[in-house]
Amino acid sequence: MNRSGLTNRLVNQFLFATIVLSMPVLFAGSEYDISKETPPPPPQPWCETPPTLEIRIGVPGWLAGISGDSGVKGVVADSDVSFDQLLRHLTHVPIVLSADIRYQRWEFFGDGQYMEVGASATLPGLLFTNANLHLKSGLAEGFVGYRLINCDKATFSLFAGARYTYMEGDLSIFDNGDARLVILRQLLGISKKLDFSGSTGWVDPVIGARGKVKLWKAISLYAEGDVGGFDANSGSAFELHREGPTIVREPVDSSDWSYQVQGGLEFQVTHWMWAQVGWRYLKYDYNQGGFTNKTALNGPFIQGGVNF
Repeated sequence: MNRSGLTNRLVNQFLFATIVLSMPVLFAGSEYDISKETPPPPPQPWCETPPTLEIRIGVPGWLAGISGDSGVKGVVADSDVSFDQLLRHLTHVPIVLSADIRYQRWEFFGDGQYMEVGASATLPGLLFTNANLHLKSGLAEGFVGYRLINCDKATFSLFAGARYTYMEGDLSIFDNGDARLVILRQLLGISKKLDFSGSTGWVDPVIGARGKVKLWKAISLYAEGDVGGFDANSGSAFELHREGPTIVREPVDSSDWSYQVQGGLEFQVTHWMWAQVGWRYLKYDYNQGGFTNKTALNGPFIQGGVNF
């Protein structure tokens, strides 16, 4: 090997050693410390538990019509009255209220309403020419429920409780003060005014289920259904029928059942205010002691309230 080749070989080895030995120094400033990296946030669970305590107070408005059979003292008649007809005969603003309290998975809720309607009519007779009718109805229900699904985005509960129904009717018929009928009325022993009144009330045991699913941000879909009565107040019942010139009292099957479904959309308007828009249906099948209520309340349902 000549001197030139040996020189080139030594130079190459020197350069290679210099590069290898210099690499730690060259890359020392770019060393990556993984311990300083910010960890990614943990994934959010689908079921976030809501606050421990929640209180909701609402003012419901049920724009329901009434249809079906009803009667007092065995006299049964069919009726079909729309909400606008009821509205025209209201004697005062209905009293309505709802409350819903939840502690952890336990729920305590209920609602009630009281309404009075009245109407007057002119009679075709001579002895009695005018009539006034005044009807009162009340509904109150309370339940205790337990949430099987208790999430911020979805809930599902089973509940049990009671529903109280009250109905009262007052009927007055009287003459218009025609002086020509005074003697005839005295001879027949008929007073100038006759009053009839009656009332009934009963409590039904109720079981049911309800749930709610959040659709988008502040909008949720809710639904509720229950069944009650279970013939708890059934006994003997009768109805009156006309057979020729006579009135016949006929025994009929006694019953005590009720069914209810409702559902719609709920809007969380602000942090403290909410509103519901939906539909509500309540069916009675009650026949006891000459009183019949086989009517259905059916119509739009709106409600607004506050939550704490």
